[in-house]
Amino acid sequence: MAVVVIDDDVPMWDLYELGVVCTVFGIPHLDLADPWYDLRLCSAGGGEKRPGPFGLTLHTAHGLEALEDADTVIVPSVPEACITGERELPAELLTALRRAAGSGARMVSLCAGAFALAAAGILDGRRATAHWMHTQDLARRHPRVQVDDSVLYVDDGDVLTSAGVTAGLDLCLHIVRRDLGAHIANQLARRLVVPAHRPGGQTQYVDLSVPETDDDSLAPVLQWAREHLDAPLTVDDLAARAGMSPRTFFRRLDAVTGTTPLQWLLTQRLARAQSLLETTTLPVERISHLSGLGTGTNLRRHFTQHFGVTPTAYRRSFPPA
Repeated sequence: MAVVVIDDDVPMWDLYELGVVCTVFGIPHLDLADPWYDLRLCSAGGGEKRPGPFGLTLHTAHGLEALEDADTVIVPSVPEACITGERELPAELLTALRRAAGSGARMVSLCAGAFALAAAGILDGRRATAHWMHTQDLARRHPRVQVDDSVLYVDDGDVLTSAGVTAGLDLCLHIVRRDLGAHIANQLARRLVVPAHRPGGQTQYVDLSVPETDDDSLAPVLQWAREHLDAPLTVDDLAARAGMSPRTFFRRLDAVTGTTPLQWLLTQRLARAQSLLETTTLPVERISHLSGLGTGTNLRRHFTQHFGVTPTAYRRSFPPA
């Protein structure tokens, strides 16, 4: 996995996205999966010490030639001047990105890193996203890109893009989920103390008219719901447990997660089904019951719509240990 570090100065804001990539893929979790990812920081000045913010120094051991041999290439960010168009990205970087994509590498960007993939032509004709503050510039500068400014991340198979800040972490965990399975991704998320799975289609926006304390008021009922997914939960049940009217509960959950209660429940139930398929040999009918999806037919329908494969095919890809 090759990670592109651009510019001679890495601002503190961009250092977060770089840190997310290094945290998820660069720290071996051999008890979860052996081997883990082989992460390499790459730059045009590979091998040089690169000044960072507040006296930090970043050492990139590899040059851009390492991108061509990578299975996955990640661009966490680009300089602000490259977003506004005041400065162009280095031609050698764009050439290296095109060669990597041509060699079959999975191409990934976090936040403004989408500008690098777009400038290299990799996003032409594809749906992609970036931080909502930058999507207007992305659409204006690269009209061939189908920019979606509302979602957390977009998985277009061999090209993946995310919004900014914590959405980058969501995408990295999504990649682990794709590569190593839901169970390992969930275990890693627990170690990072973050939600195990936020679907890419969730909105980037949060309704600021809802006080921050409301987020905390939902946490106990959502955790309770995760522990009782096999029960026939309704919006009225969840609202009553939260001490709210159904209308208030609906509004607050939408403000916090960008999704409806029923869609949130479906996502959690599918995640439970994923985990059971990976960690048990239970039949599909039993898994459908334990995940609250009722019949095996219902599980198969939702699972195939959501993941693009049947539960049986998924289990073959991630068989129980």
